[in-house]
Amino acid sequence: MTRAHAPRHDWTLAEARALFARPLNDLVFEAQAALRAHFDPHAVQTSQLLSIKTGGCAENCGYCAQSSHFDTGVKATKLTILDEVLDAARDAKANGASRFCMGAAWRSLKDRDVERVCTLISEVKAMGLETCATLGMLEPGQAERLQAAGLDYYNHNLDTGRDYYPQIVTTRTYDDRLDTLAKARDAGLKLCCGGIVGMGESLDDQLGLLIELAQLSPHPESVPINRLVPIAGTPLAGAAPIDDIDTVRLIAVARIMLPASYVRLSAGRESMSRELQALCLLAGANSFFVGGRLLTTPNAGEDEDSALLRAMGFATEAPRVGQLEAAE
Repeated sequence: MTRAHAPRHDWTLAEARALFARPLNDLVFEAQAALRAHFDPHAVQTSQLLSIKTGGCAENCGYCAQSSHFDTGVKATKLTILDEVLDAARDAKANGASRFCMGAAWRSLKDRDVERVCTLISEVKAMGLETCATLGMLEPGQAERLQAAGLDYYNHNLDTGRDYYPQIVTTRTYDDRLDTLAKARDAGLKLCCGGIVGMGESLDDQLGLLIELAQLSPHPESVPINRLVPIAGTPLAGAAPIDDIDTVRLIAVARIMLPASYVRLSAGRESMSRELQALCLLAGANSFFVGGRLLTTPNAGEDEDSALLRAMGFATEAPRVGQLEAAE
């Protein structure tokens, strides 16, 4: 790793703007250099996401089908039983996923649910998969219990830049999100934290998100970049899509600013052409979700993903469970 590609925490908006505006070939070239300083450039980390509790969320996130504030047709469910989760995890591993992510549509994790969630985590971890969970805000002591059960990553996205955030969510603050990230980090958990583009925000808001992520020390180990999937019934149902080349540029800027983080193509990938996904991988993305669905939105299937990786000469990364435990 060269000093030029060491993680930094002092990026400015002017620097981020200058990166984004560079000729695309120069930008991608630098992003590739940053990727190669920290990762195998021919390997892609693959995750599968399962909703273990869908709908009925008290938050009013303007993009989300699971919010109880909007009529989207998504029905609230109870926490999924253990056998169903384990069946899904086995399928994920058989399909090449190295990380299994469990998401619950809660504003915050309640103490009454912690033990059941910990059982899910420990059983999935015993399969040799990395584990990730997104369960809302955390109360004191909960992150420690999740970590003791075998949780590797806690996902809690910042969604967008600080200035634009109140246009998207008003039921919790930006600092509430940062507080949950701090609780997870203090408990020894890796962080999975990114955001969504295409919600009507400006370029400065998009770059502001990356600056916020880069200010976290250490950087989040995984950074999901989601393209908005407009959902009927939500306030953002009519949002205009982000430009494809701008998507590639943002991926490259994320790679340069967060060089040691996995940068993941997340929601919205099913609307991206094969060629656009390949460009994003060349621009420094090195992770994506596999499987037919994410929480409530479609996702590219395994056959398409396998064909893309074969065409590019890439392989899927093996689970890093042993390496994660050795680092703790």
